[in-house]
Amino acid sequence: MARFSELRLGPLETLPVSVVAQPGVTLMSLVADALGGRSQGVHPSWRRVLSAAVPGGSGAVLRPLFAREYSMVPDCLTPTAPLWETDLTVQLERLADVSPQVLLAELERDFEGTVPRQWQSVVDRPKTFIHAYAAILASVWEAFGPMWARAAALLARETERVGVAAVSNALPLVLTGLAPKVRFCEETLYVPDPHPETFERGARRMVLVPIVSGHGASVFSFDRSDAVWFGYPVPGLDTLWGSREVAPGKDRLKLVVGSLRAGILRELVHPGTMGSLASALNCTPATVTYHCGQLESAGLLTRERRGQHVVARRTAAGVALVQLLSE
Repeated sequence: MARFSELRLGPLETLPVSVVAQPGVTLMSLVADALGGRSQGVHPSWRRVLSAAVPGGSGAVLRPLFAREYSMVPDCLTPTAPLWETDLTVQLERLADVSPQVLLAELERDFEGTVPRQWQSVVDRPKTFIHAYAAILASVWEAFGPMWARAAALLARETERVGVAAVSNALPLVLTGLAPKVRFCEETLYVPDPHPETFERGARRMVLVPIVSGHGASVFSFDRSDAVWFGYPVPGLDTLWGSREVAPGKDRLKLVVGSLRAGILRELVHPGTMGSLASALNCTPATVTYHCGQLESAGLLTRERRGQHVVARRTAAGVALVQLLSE
């Protein structure tokens, strides 16, 4: 049975939100999937490339971080701090220079004095482990760097999409579609986690981090003092596995709510039935019904039954959103 950590965000109207294209989060997702046995949905061809790119014995080096008994990466070993530093070269150099004493102290603190058996080899030779670990991450990024560069347009488009949603009260639509197994309900984000906890955002900023790895990507940190952040698959990831470049989107309404939901809102300049919308948008009535339900939950349309038909109409918020993002 799936278990979830909960992040209680509070009222979205006052939620400070940012998007940061943090390559270190993508790197950790890639390492977890290709080398740590924790599926993130990385494309099989890239999983093979990354596995072949690292030094021999990398699996044994990484085993403590991804052991089934307890999966934990100490903060000093994550190339994501500070979160706002997006030059991964700087992050990896800093990681290679981590003091063994700092790592040992963090392990002692994180495990409350009883370091698990799988970490004993690290405790015995921390300096050797740090150098080997840093070399693995550098090798993975050297192999994957060109793909990250190719994703620049997708990352820019996602930054624009979230930014527009934040100023148009459409954040619920963004949060409900972050990742396949992530849920958002009643101001709370539910994230799959083998060791679930409940977190209060408080006054901290919410940072969304699009990940360029796989469709199952999910990396997060809800216990930092400065911000809570969640990494999720960047929309349009499939386009990267081909050779064509990705052009930034121009339709801001589609960027925020997706192509089909944008079509529904625009078709509802006059009230319409599920059947008429399905015909206009070339899809099934069941598909339209599902997306209308999501738009209704976000307060952008209402539905009422009239005889054998269900009629949808835009709310004032729906009208305002279409006007704002169609200018």
